[in-house]
Amino acid sequence: MKRIYVNEKWCLGCHLCEYYCAFANSGSDDMAKALMNRRINPRIQVEERGGISFAVSCRHCEEPLCVKSCITGALTSEGGIITIDKNRCVACHTCVLACPYGTIMPSDDGMMQKCELCLKNVIGEPACVKYCPNRAIVYEDSAAQ
Repeated sequence: MKRIYVNEKWCLGCHLCEYYCAFANSGSDDMAKALMNRRINPRIQVEERGGISFAVSCRHCEEPLCVKSCITGALTSEGGIITIDKNRCVACHTCVLACPYGTIMPSDDGMMQKCELCLKNVIGEPACVKYCPNRAIVYEDSAAQ
């Protein structure tokens, strides 16, 4: 199964992955209109610690605690990809507490959001991977790691 991997040796800490993620999930076809004068709300977050930068996004766990904890069944795992049905989410934040990686967060509308590998977008691969200027983020088979 393909997953997103980050090589912190190559991460520049530029935060472009966050901007492209927010744009890819905005529903707009114009980045400037989608993001200008707005606080972005990406599904990937760049962390910086001790001079090292790295992007953090959903790991699509084999035994996802977030899915097990969801009281409404809004979180599901199919084919190893965890998705959120916003129509079923009641924003109880139980999944936020259950995720050991801190990758589930409230969206602009208050419902939970997380990386869904840009499956609902038409760019063909996760936006953070496609637009990472230093190729620090890759989308590849877990066997390749």
